[in-house]
Amino acid sequence: MKKYNVGIIGYGWVATAHIPAINATGRAQVTAIYSSRPQDAAALSAQYGSPIQTFTDLDAMLRRPDIDVVSICSYPSQHAAHVIAAAKAGKQIILEKPLTLALDEANAISDAVKKAGVKTCVCFECRFSSQFQVTKSVIEAGLLGTIHYGEVDYYHGIGPWYGQFRWNTGKKNGGSSLLSAGCHAMDALLLCMGGEVESVTSYATRSKNAVFSQYEYPTTSVTILKFNDGRLGKVASVIDCIQPYYFHTHLVGSEGSLLDNKFHSNKLGGLNKHAWSNLSMKMLDSGDVSDHPYQMQFDTFFSSLENGKEMPLTSLAESMRSHRVVLAADRSAELGREVKLSELK
Repeated sequence: MKKYNVGIIGYGWVATAHIPAINATGRAQVTAIYSSRPQDAAALSAQYGSPIQTFTDLDAMLRRPDIDVVSICSYPSQHAAHVIAAAKAGKQIILEKPLTLALDEANAISDAVKKAGVKTCVCFECRFSSQFQVTKSVIEAGLLGTIHYGEVDYYHGIGPWYGQFRWNTGKKNGGSSLLSAGCHAMDALLLCMGGEVESVTSYATRSKNAVFSQYEYPTTSVTILKFNDGRLGKVASVIDCIQPYYFHTHLVGSEGSLLDNKFHSNKLGGLNKHAWSNLSMKMLDSGDVSDHPYQMQFDTFFSSLENGKEMPLTSLAESMRSHRVVLAADRSAELGREVKLSELK
């Protein structure tokens, strides 16, 4: 089994979750870190238990032939430049969400990755969570029949108590409620419902609580999705709530429904038709990156690399599908009208 050397681009909050998760796979080791701020190589090597070389020159790190993969943990506004540079250098790529903050940049990174022929893994890691692994199993077992309506909602008050708040409040790097965090919910809805989205209608608002007044964009949005086959979906992205973290899921199908960690189905005999049946799963209950299922996702990525295959579930090509719907939703909220996905060129 090959062990991949990984370079980190951007040493901040999320990188402190990527590094131990990458190392814990046993398939890869972080051996280099690029940061615009000088870092102490000896201290980082001691912290993570293996030699790490530090760089303040990105090109110098990318020129290292022994670096196989880079994990891009920089600010969202820097993602496009960093993905393009890494692709040109022939490095396989792990990319934090959101992919980019603008459509032209998303198209540019897609073109760069295709041209370079490198493999990618986008951190829509909630697809690897217990909650959505179990949910997908229920769907694939046919217990819900054909899903005609689904809603997945993201509730997470991102205030000054949270690591992302420092830069998340500005439009330059936060972008929107969906781009900032709610894109996980959008991606999960598309995972569950499949198919192609025809159009979206989105509305946005914000809390009057002074804690969230620093945000330069609306912090709550609600998006209605119409699929090409007529099915409907809804995603709420609420990053200005005062409540515990909650990743709400409600799927309604021709043979049953799923509500968070409960389900009901006509396909199983003996169920109490007046009560939900519980599912054994761990609900997503924290936005903290240290609690996210990165290790399982990264292990899958390195295994795919070893076998010369594309990353399942969260390759760039798959993740672009969700990202385009997010960008269409933000455009709808800004323009105050329905936006068809065909309008995004």
